[in-house]
Amino acid sequence: MTSSNTSDSNTSEQLGDRFSGLQSLLTSETVLYIIKRVLQGLLTLLLASALSFAIIQLAPGSYLDTLSQNPKISQETVEELKKQFGLDQPPLVQYWRWLVQVVTRFNFGTSFVYFRPVSSLLLERVPATLLLAISSFILTWAIAIPLGILSAVKQNQLIDKILRVLSYLGQGFPSFITALALLVLAQILSPLFPVGDMTSINHYELSPVGKILDIAWHMILPTIALSITSFAGLQRLMRGQLLDVLRQDYIQTARAKGLSEDKVIYVHALRNAINPLITLLGFEFAGLLSGSFIAEFFFNWPGLGRLILQAVIAQDLYLVMGSLMMGAAMLIIGNLLADLLLKVVDPRIKLEDLK
Repeated sequence: MTSSNTSDSNTSEQLGDRFSGLQSLLTSETVLYIIKRVLQGLLTLLLASALSFAIIQLAPGSYLDTLSQNPKISQETVEELKKQFGLDQPPLVQYWRWLVQVVTRFNFGTSFVYFRPVSSLLLERVPATLLLAISSFILTWAIAIPLGILSAVKQNQLIDKILRVLSYLGQGFPSFITALALLVLAQILSPLFPVGDMTSINHYELSPVGKILDIAWHMILPTIALSITSFAGLQRLMRGQLLDVLRQDYIQTARAKGLSEDKVIYVHALRNAINPLITLLGFEFAGLLSGSFIAEFFFNWPGLGRLILQAVIAQDLYLVMGSLMMGAAMLIIGNLLADLLLKVVDPRIKLEDLK
């Protein structure tokens, strides 16, 4: 009897501890902040969807108007397609039906051009775009941050002047010019670099390792084209932020205490200089899917950029809406991740102060 009571008491204590731990977790500053931002994000997505739908409706013409100009397609077929896609209803009814199916079934509608669900089309193209964009993101940050630090530490010396000139040149060249130049270079150096596409003709005949190397080979030029402009801006931002921090009084105090220059720069100064760059991560995350458009277009990369461009040209309503919602969601998620990362890097920052 005593043993049973003791066991029940221990179980009750364990449940009580778990409940109190769960309660403290749910009421913690971070969780409450995340819930608040998620609710704000959902409201933002709702407003963005309504605004996007209205702008698309205001654009002259439609997909079916273009289709009706084709003499091979009868007017009866056009009317059937109009009913099939729900375009015979008033715009407000169209939007409400689209919103309901998005919320209840996560169904963004059917593409007019491809006659396939929009969600499957987007998910099919996302991996290729993410592969290209993330590789560019890693390359950009891995090169720009160290060079920005070097430029700040060697301020006004020869290496600093060279890096500043390179950053000005990188920012001065539009992305499409850079992509064109690399494309011409690939043709000159052919077959050293592939001219386009994501894989070679014999890709499916290669071994698993060979397939990976083949995709990586095709990624070289598009990744460089995406990285050059971003690299230049990020390097200048890192240099400016670090120079600003190095002029602060507490850095001079740290030096006066006899700390080594490396410790002053890489422990004290860099920790504070990196905060604005972490904030930039939110926008970089949002641009992962859309920023690779130019490289995809010029290098014939089968990603989202080309798909969205074709959807806009063809006025593929639901595909354009799905793409816009994905971009808006990425921006909201990116900003939230950047805020949480700022809190991790600098515990002095309060989440409620982040806007």
